[in-house]
Amino acid sequence: MARQVSEVVEEGLDISQGLNILLAGFGGQGILFAGKILAYAGLLDGREVSWLPSYGPEMRGGTASCSVRLSSEPIASPIVTEPDVLVAFNKPSFENFVDKVKPGGLVLVDDTIVEVNTTRADIRIESIAAARIAEENGLKGLGNVVAVGKLLALTGISTVPQLEIAIDKSVSAKHTDLIDFNKQALAIGYAHV
Repeated sequence: MARQVSEVVEEGLDISQGLNILLAGFGGQGILFAGKILAYAGLLDGREVSWLPSYGPEMRGGTASCSVRLSSEPIASPIVTEPDVLVAFNKPSFENFVDKVKPGGLVLVDDTIVEVNTTRADIRIESIAAARIAEENGLKGLGNVVAVGKLLALTGISTVPQLEIAIDKSVSAKHTDLIDFNKQALAIGYAHV
């Protein structure tokens, strides 16, 4: 029988030693940027960090994923094969990676796009209509940052001020006009519990 989003594993993640995060979706959804701000916040928090983007040859619409490792110890490999956390922005990514999540892990899905269908009872599944919420708040295209805000609220992997600094440092110089919009998207996701 497939699990519903509301059914969750009781125990939480132990993030004291580190966290392996896999973000995945279509190119153009901001997967790499979301991973970048999580990694930058990890640096600001004094953690060892790796950020490994992966994408197909297409500019938009192809597959994209990003491995982020945050640790209190040196990181031997940047590759995340068994994520503690999966953030899935589309159905193919959810289907491709949900079975690789460690038992006790967390899966966050953008249920604007992803229909949750899994028999796994050993993981916690949460959802947020990130793309829809972003669009409804005049922040079209920032569903990725809305999802990061929700992930922050669920895990406590960093703080809002650290992620705001990460946004400041990660938005390119030619797009500084988008910094405040990204911070709004972060706050909206964080408040959406």
